[in-house]
Amino acid sequence: MNAVIADLLPLAVGVAVSPIPIIAVILMLLSTHPGPTSGGFALGWIVGIALTSTAMALMYNAAGAAADEGSSGGGGWFRLILGLLLIALAVRKWRARPTDADAPQLPHWMSAVTQFGVAKATGLGLVLSSVNPKNLLMAVAAGTVIADGVGGADEFTVAVAVYTVIAASTVLIPVIGYAVAAARVRPWLDALRGWLEANNAAMMAVLLLVLGVMILGKGIAGLG
Repeated sequence: MNAVIADLLPLAVGVAVSPIPIIAVILMLLSTHPGPTSGGFALGWIVGIALTSTAMALMYNAAGAAADEGSSGGGGWFRLILGLLLIALAVRKWRARPTDADAPQLPHWMSAVTQFGVAKATGLGLVLSSVNPKNLLMAVAAGTVIADGVGGADEFTVAVAVYTVIAASTVLIPVIGYAVAAARVRPWLDALRGWLEANNAAMMAVLLLVLGVMILGKGIAGLG
């Protein structure tokens, strides 16, 4: 079980440092209705992470990849392909990063999040945590780790919970911090938003490259 948690940690961190959901929740916290909308977004984010990682683990088991790994190297090939996809996504992010002369470009929908109600905020959190290509690849990788490493329902639940809590931490911390000490947290949130807007593409490119190489290495080792 310890080995499973160790393998899940970098994947969960990969989701946790996603700039777009952090910026989105910060914008909600700086809006006129910060509590309900940010709470809804956090709920959708948590549920999406938990459901996606659980579904991927169950699908991996159902496909028989875990059972085939020891005999045919199926799990090794699966991780190898996943690692290559993450590296390709890293290259795409790096090439799309703004130059010094360009202003950082955020998704057009980002300007509307301050007007979201609870339902829309919850739906956005659910979508960003499960449909986003990078987070989906992380969920696939986490699902393979959980499916291959746990020995029963209790361990499965613990592994999913650990992955979910760590992956959701960077959205939960601002929400909880704002609820506890809004006046102190607000200037820090504004500064963090500016930094993330300026550096999100380069930061994600480096992170995806590191995780892709790590998973690629595990895949190559699994083919031996």
